[in-house]
This record gives sequence, C-alpha cells and structure tokens, in this order.
Amino acid sequence: MPDVYNGMAAQQLENVQWLKSSHSNSQGTCAEFALLPSGEVAMRNSRFPDGPALVYTRAEVAALLLGVKDGEFDHLVH
Repeated sequence: MPDVYNGMAAQQLENVQWLKSSHSNSQGTCAEFALLPSGEVAMRNSRFPDGPALVYTRAEVAALLLGVKDGEFDHLVH
C-alpha cells in the first residue's frame, strides 16, 4: 500500500474492506469506512468509490461518533 494521505484515490487503498451502514439507502448514498493497516480509518463516498478518501485517526473517529450519539449534528439532517 502506498503512503496514505488525505485526498488520495480510494482505489489506491488496496486490500481494505469498505463498510457502510445498514441504514444506507438503495441508491448507495452513504459514506463507507475502512480500517487501515496503520490503525487509521479511511472514509469515502459510496457514490464515487474511486474518488478521494479522507483519512482519520481512531481518536478523531471516536470523537465524531460520540458527537453523533449525543445529537450534536442532528441539525444537519433536519
């Protein structure tokens, strides 16, 4: 796997398993996540699987998930 960086083509992240929520709609409109060998987490848009991937630390993902669980981002979808 090449050096991982934000914005790299998701297709360059070889041998990773992309996962998406069971809440994703039938058009595949969803974010997908993959755990990287380095322990970081990559995210891509399922509508553009060969597009850019954003790379986050596990601590960053944990903070995001806690905020989501606490409803801090609910205003973005209502």
